[in-house]
Amino acid sequence: MDEAGIVDIFAAFGPVRCRRMFGGLGVYAGGVMFALAVDDTLYLKADAAFATRLAAAGSRIFTYERLGRAVTLGFWSLPEAALDDLDLAAELAGLAVNLAHKAAASRRPTRGRAV
Repeated sequence: MDEAGIVDIFAAFGPVRCRRMFGGLGVYAGGVMFALAVDDTLYLKADAAFATRLAAAGSRIFTYERLGRAVTLGFWSLPEAALDDLDLAAELAGLAVNLAHKAAASRRPTRGRAV
């Protein structure tokens, strides 16, 4: 899947940009990576609740092999239905972007005052 195809899928969501990474593409909106594209499959960032919804729609978790072991990340494939329904793709992208923002906020160090 190339950048133009990804932009088309998320056209109803709004502007996205892609960056090459690890043999695939990271998909960004609002300053966060909310999706990745690997081997012609789009994967959305998901928490447990969103993953349950995606799994019910036929999605599968992103998995790769490292040092002989399967590694999974918190990204689930975009349901097939969303490839034909751009409004659904936009809705799901919005959820993934919100989760990516929450994850980014939780990683930011807080500045405390010395006591």
